[in-house]
Amino acid sequence: MLRQIKYFQAVVRHHSFSEAAQECHISQSAISQQIQSLERELGFQLLERKNRSFVLTPAGEHFYKKSLVLMADYEKLCQESLKIARGDEAVLKIGYLRSYSGHEFHLALEEFSTKYPLVSVQLIYGNHEDLFHMLRNGEADLVLNDQRRAFSDEYINLILTTNNEYIEIASRNPMSQLSSIAPQELKNIPCILVASKEQQETEREYYQSVIGFQGEFIYAENLEEARLMVIGGQGFMPVEGSGETLNFTTSICRIPLYRGNSQITRKYCLFWKKDNSGYYIEEFADILKSKF
Repeated sequence: MLRQIKYFQAVVRHHSFSEAAQECHISQSAISQQIQSLERELGFQLLERKNRSFVLTPAGEHFYKKSLVLMADYEKLCQESLKIARGDEAVLKIGYLRSYSGHEFHLALEEFSTKYPLVSVQLIYGNHEDLFHMLRNGEADLVLNDQRRAFSDEYINLILTTNNEYIEIASRNPMSQLSSIAPQELKNIPCILVASKEQQETEREYYQSVIGFQGEFIYAENLEEARLMVIGGQGFMPVEGSGETLNFTTSICRIPLYRGNSQITRKYCLFWKKDNSGYYIEEFADILKSKF
């Protein structure tokens, strides 16, 4: 019956017996017979045939929608059972910068998971130092992180991109009209950082001593909370990751962050230990690199 359900789904998806038959690599008459056989087994009509076309019956439409869930669950069950049978479940542990806002990682993860559905991907979020320690202690196989220290020969240091730095600030703030801004010009506005409680002090020290923000610092647990704080006028947020313009309607303005005559930049990298190089690590690295 499972094969017959797949044939039925193909016919509905293409709205064509001939195209469904081509996809399923059987003849048009055979796929028609298989669906008629499915209808006999179910005891009700799935399709109402009209000359060379058809429409779904109400029961057929309900069965089609529910069968999509059924087949997805069945395929997942088969994959999980195969892992157990082989005893070779592959797990890829990836550390992800908590405050990173680019879309590249999501695209890479989607492509990797589609290509390697049997590999279990575990995502671990953290600030810069969290990720560094995870990688060093073997808690993560590879991490997406910003560069804050010199590269070490113990690791593969794959530079993904060098991004210009920005801040996000409420559009109603008068400073939103500036074409660029320097860290010292923000001394009277709180800086909103995305950081865990354990890493708040480390993040504050970095943004104060390296970037040059000298005002008050306040913290958010995640990007969504931080952006709500920006919209609420509680402060500005330095942008991590992609410098692309996002659609904030009219609530948030993004301003380039300058030091002197040059825009501040930051490198984002993928790091993993040289002695832990494996096929899936390098494959994910190649996919992610291609998204930048």
